[in-house]
Amino acid sequence: MKRRTLDLLFSIGGLGLAVLLLVVGVVLTTNANFANNYVHDQLAAQHISFKPAGQLTDEERKSACLREYAGQQLTTGKQAECYANEFIGLHLTSIAGGKTYADLGEPQTALREQVAQAEQAKAANLADLQKQLADVSAQRDTVFKGETLRGLLLTSYGFSEFGRKAEQGALAMYLGAALLLLLSAAGLVHAVRTPANAAFAAPEQERITN
Repeated sequence: MKRRTLDLLFSIGGLGLAVLLLVVGVVLTTNANFANNYVHDQLAAQHISFKPAGQLTDEERKSACLREYAGQQLTTGKQAECYANEFIGLHLTSIAGGKTYADLGEPQTALREQVAQAEQAKAANLADLQKQLADVSAQRDTVFKGETLRGLLLTSYGFSEFGRKAEQGALAMYLGAALLLLLSAAGLVHAVRTPANAAFAAPEQERITN
């Protein structure tokens, strides 16, 4: 096979692969932009803002991201992760001794049964049991709302991470395409400079010839 023909084949193949990588890069960039814009729009619509630095409690000040985002509106995935874990998560631990919505279900059910029995027996501690039930129910309702919001924010964060990974993938595709374009261009230049009748020789053949 002639050397020029081989150079042209490799160069054309490299150009084809470069175009393919560019197409994949554009697709990944489009997906990344969609993810980032979607997360931004959905979070911005909630009008959630971080507490100003001057209003942070001593416990909240221990969080680096709460200090970093102090006073800012929540619009990005990283901010959503910070707000969910460092702000909501912190305050959920102070409710009912850190018990979850599921944990509070058993004591709430038990108190309801006790209240029902006390009402039938007209027990003297009925008012106290009713107050305990109201407190546990209020705690469980608050924890449910907090856990729900925290879960939604972390879902937004996770979706934004897909966008970030797509951006990284797109960058890799563009760099690969650029490298292939350079190599293909070098191959074309070499093909032009190679004599038309020059044949390709394998390394073993070249050693024997020399």
